[in-house]
Amino acid sequence: MPPIRRTVKNVIHNYSEAQVKVREATSNDPWGPSSTLMSEIADLTYNVVAFTEIMQMIWKRLNDHGKNWRHVYKSLMLLDYIIKTGSEKVAQQCKENIFAIQTLRDFQYIESNQDKGINVREKAKQLVALLKDDQRLRNERAKALKAKERLALNAIGIGADDKVRYGRGSRICPPEQEEEVTLTHMEMGVKVVCTVMHVSS
Repeated sequence: MPPIRRTVKNVIHNYSEAQVKVREATSNDPWGPSSTLMSEIADLTYNVVAFTEIMQMIWKRLNDHGKNWRHVYKSLMLLDYIIKTGSEKVAQQCKENIFAIQTLRDFQYIESNQDKGINVREKAKQLVALLKDDQRLRNERAKALKAKERLALNAIGIGADDKVRYGRGSRICPPEQEEEVTLTHMEMGVKVVCTVMHVSS
């Protein structure tokens, strides 16, 4: 959906700020959600009201099918991010509704003789595996929260020995996540350039 149409729909349905952010992060646009936007959504999950709005919108998006496969895939991407960096209630609710994610392991959609459903199926498998492994989930949360904190400190110039250079349409990512983020976005056919330069003092 074009940005203008999405904006009009947001107004017509009187979506909240949190819901608007989720809709933007999980849109049908042929590029992935930015780390900045997903980080903002993760922070909002600590607010009781916003948490409910965010999760309701994500479950709704996960229910889409067919040509809206990007809604589903990006919702899984967003869930993966906020499970690791948002409120622990996110993972708890996902575990309680894990069947809704498990069913996506059989997601099917063919477009122009290409299997678009494979992106959804693989991401769903990864997410289910993470939710079923409590120890790994704790480790992933600790690692992701530490990386997020370090990135935030670097952004304001505190203890920043690394400089991140980025261009139009790029995503900022910590050094250890550069390859993972690039590969995730490339799965969708999205070219993301994230160059991390280590600058010696």
